[in-house]
Amino acid sequence: MKKENLYLSTIAPDAPRVAREYGLGLEIAEYCTAWNMDEKFAGVDPVVQKKLEGISRSTLHAPYNELFPCAIDKKARELAAYRYRQAIELAKRYGSREGVIHGGYNERIYYPQWYVPQSIVFWKEFLKEDPGVEIVLENVFETDPRWLYDIVAEVEHPRLKMCLDVGHVNAYSPVSVIQWLEICAPVLSHFHIHNNDGTQDQHNPLEEGQIPMKELLREIGELCPDATITLELLKDEPSVKWLAENSLI
Repeated sequence: MKKENLYLSTIAPDAPRVAREYGLGLEIAEYCTAWNMDEKFAGVDPVVQKKLEGISRSTLHAPYNELFPCAIDKKARELAAYRYRQAIELAKRYGSREGVIHGGYNERIYYPQWYVPQSIVFWKEFLKEDPGVEIVLENVFETDPRWLYDIVAEVEHPRLKMCLDVGHVNAYSPVSVIQWLEICAPVLSHFHIHNNDGTQDQHNPLEEGQIPMKELLREIGELCPDATITLELLKDEPSVKWLAENSLI
């Protein structure tokens, strides 16, 4: 993969240091919880600014707690839209190229037949006004790769693409990561990369888990050569070294 397309999530304490050392970007994770955009912002903002020192490129992960863009309830959709607009303004503040937003599917709340059409309604309305940054929809509990593919394809807006989280696929979907990649490749522009044993979302190092990481990264390079990739790990340095040692960056 191109080193200029590689980012490190700030969920890892060593992400800023490793990003500076290797010339990588950062994905800002501090605003995954919305209160950091509100009453805690005065304390969080200088921390983020410090992490970005010496970093030339970034993305921003939007909040996801209690947010459902696929909701039937109009008021729930209004809350999601409000939070996403806040996150987009922060992305612009930090010079981020895109905002990562969860698709919002939860099998214990929504029937699958509601998820795709209600999401299309939300995103068509939201994107009537140009957000100014690219939005990438991330899978979490989605079991079928065609759901997010269909949402992005039907909305058909140049600012809306998809983020494939391979760890979420391995933990929550019966469809293989490689199949997800092959099906969704036309709408993919970003990836979250981490590994696990298939039982839960563990954010393991790249080489520790069921996902055949070398094969996957080579497939990404073939099918989505211009896509950006974020390592979403609890510690980055070992996996970045592994990438370098295996000539994957």
